[in-house]
Amino acid sequence: MTAALFVAVALPALVGLVLLVARPALERVAAAIGITTAAAVLVAAVVASTTSAELALPFLRADGAGEVLLRVDALAAPVLPTVAAVALGALVFATGDRTRPAARFHGLMLLFLAAVVVTVTATDLAVLLFAWEIMGLTSYALIGFQWRQAHRVEGGLVAFVVTRTGDLGLYLAAGVAVVAGVGWSFDALPAAAEPWLGVLAAGILAAGLGKAAQLPFSFWISRAMAGPSAVSALLHSAAMVAMGGYLLLRLEPVLSATVWAGPVAAWVGAITAIVLGVVALAQTDLKQVLAASTAAQLGFVVLAAGIGATTGGTLQLLAHAAAKALLFLVAGAWLTALGTKKLAGLGGAARRWPLVGIVATAGMLSLAGIPPLSLWAAKDTVLAVAIEHDPLLYAAGLLGAVLSAAYSGRMLAMIWRRPASDAPPLEQEPTGRIGPLSLVPMLVLAVAAVSLGLLALPAPRAALGLPGDVTPTWTELAASGALAVVVLLLAWWRPPRPWAPARDWFGMERLAQRAIVTPTLWLARGLATADDRFARGIDGSFAALRRAADIAARADGAGIDGAVRGVGRGTGRLGALARRSQTGSLHHYYIVAVVVLVIAAGLILIPR
Repeated sequence: MTAALFVAVALPALVGLVLLVARPALERVAAAIGITTAAAVLVAAVVASTTSAELALPFLRADGAGEVLLRVDALAAPVLPTVAAVALGALVFATGDRTRPAARFHGLMLLFLAAVVVTVTATDLAVLLFAWEIMGLTSYALIGFQWRQAHRVEGGLVAFVVTRTGDLGLYLAAGVAVVAGVGWSFDALPAAAEPWLGVLAAGILAAGLGKAAQLPFSFWISRAMAGPSAVSALLHSAAMVAMGGYLLLRLEPVLSATVWAGPVAAWVGAITAIVLGVVALAQTDLKQVLAASTAAQLGFVVLAAGIGATTGGTLQLLAHAAAKALLFLVAGAWLTALGTKKLAGLGGAARRWPLVGIVATAGMLSLAGIPPLSLWAAKDTVLAVAIEHDPLLYAAGLLGAVLSAAYSGRMLAMIWRRPASDAPPLEQEPTGRIGPLSLVPMLVLAVAAVSLGLLALPAPRAALGLPGDVTPTWTELAASGALAVVVLLLAWWRPPRPWAPARDWFGMERLAQRAIVTPTLWLARGLATADDRFARGIDGSFAALRRAADIAARADGAGIDGAVRGVGRGTGRLGALARRSQTGSLHHYYIVAVVVLVIAAGLILIPR
C-alpha cells in the first residue's frame, strides 16, 4: 500500500522537523508526540511490509509513467518493521529515563528514523545517498546530544568523520554508474562493464564496511558510546551500523558480479568477527563490550553478503537487532540506577533487579548462540553457506561464534556475582530505581531476542516458504549449540582477564591517527603554508606595483607637471615685468631707448 509507505517516511520526517523548530513550546508534550508518531510509523511499516508497497513520483519522468523510488521487497519487508519497533522502544525508554531536552531528542530520533526507512526501501543510488546523508548528520547530533560535555561531542565527531570517509565510496559508485552508462537503479548496477564494475563494487564495499564498523573502520563505534543509551539502542543495533551490512546485502549482486569483491567482503567480515570478539572479551565497560560485539556480530552479516547468503545475513541482522537493542537498554537502565556501566560496578545488578537480570540474561544467551535463542540458528545459517565456499572461511566464522559465547559468559558472570568490594567510582548520580517505562521495551525486545532466530530453523523456514540459502542440518545446529554452551560455562566459571592491547581496541584509533590523520594534517599544513606564501608573493607583487605607480605619479606631479607649471610661472613673471615698463609716459620710453642705445654702442665699441 503506497499510502502506508508514504506515512512511514513523511510522518516522522515532518513531526521531527516540527519538534526541532518549535522545541521550546513543545517540550512538555514532545515525548508523547514522539512515541505516538513512532507507534504510527510501526503500524505503517507493518502494513507496507505485508502489502509490498511501492512509492513513485510521476513528475520525475517526462512520460508521466512514474519512477519507483521506494519499494518494500522481500529483503526490506522484515527489516522495515524491525527498525520501527526498535525506534519505538528506544523512545519509550528515553521517556522513562528522562532524556532532556525531550523535544530536541525526539525530533532528531524521528528524523533519523525517516532517513533509515528511506535507506531500507530505496531503489537507486540517488535516493539512497539523500537518506544516507541525513542518517549520518542526525547520528552525529544524537551521539553528541549532551553537547555541553566535550568528550561526547568529540565522540560524535569521530564517528561522523570516520563513517564519512567510507561514505565517499558511495559517491564514487554513483559517479561511476553514470560514467558506465547503467544509471543509478540498483537492478542495473551489475550490468556495468569492467573496469567500471570493479570500481563500483569497491565504492559500495567501502561505504558498507565504514557504516557497519568493520575493519579498519571499527574504532569509531567505541567513541560513539558517548551518546545516550537510547541512541545506542537504535543506532548501533537496528539502524545506522546495521545499514552498513544491509547495504551490502542489498547490493550483493554487484559484489558477486566481480571476481574479488565477494571474497574480500566475506573475509573482512570473518576477521572482524574474530578481532572485535577478542576486543569485546577484554573490555571493562558494559557499553564498550556491546560496541565491540556489534561490530563482531555485523561481521557475520558482511560475511553473508560476501558469499551470497542474503537470507542468512538478513536473519542475523534481525536477531542481532533485537538482542543488542535489549542489552543497550539494560546498560542504560543500570547506568541510571547504579550510576555506572563498569562491569566491576555491576556486580549483583541482576540480583537487585531480577526482572531486568532475566531479560539481560536472555539477551546475552542469545548473543552467545545458545539454543534455541535467536542468534544460534541465524549464525549457523550463514556458516552453512560459508563451509560450501571455503572451509577456512567457515573455521574463521566458527571462531567468531566461539568468542561471542566467551564474552557473553563473562558479562553474565559479572552481573550475577556478588558486588566487588573495590567498586569503581560512579559516572553519574544514581537514582536507585528502574521505572516501568524503561522496563516495558526491554520485555518486548527480550521476547524478540528469544524467538526471532526460530525463523532460521529448517521446519519454520519450510513452513513459511522463506527463500534461499543452504539450510544448516540438525547435526550442525546441535554441534554449534553444544560448543556455545561449553564455552559460555567456561567463561562463567573462570572469566578471562582483560588483555591490555585488546582493551585499547588494539590501538586502532591511534594507528588511524598516525597513518592517515597526521600525514593528512601535515600535508594540509604544508599546502596551506605554500598557499599563504604564494598569496603573500602575489600581494607583495601588487604592493610593489602600487608603490611604483605612486612614485611615477609623484614624479609626474613634481617633474613634468612641475616643469610645465614653472615655465608658465616664469612667463607670467616676465609678462608682469614687461607690463611695468609700459607706463604710458613718453619720457620713460625715451630714457629706455637711450639706455638701450648706450648699451648697444658699448658692446660695439668695446675692443674684442
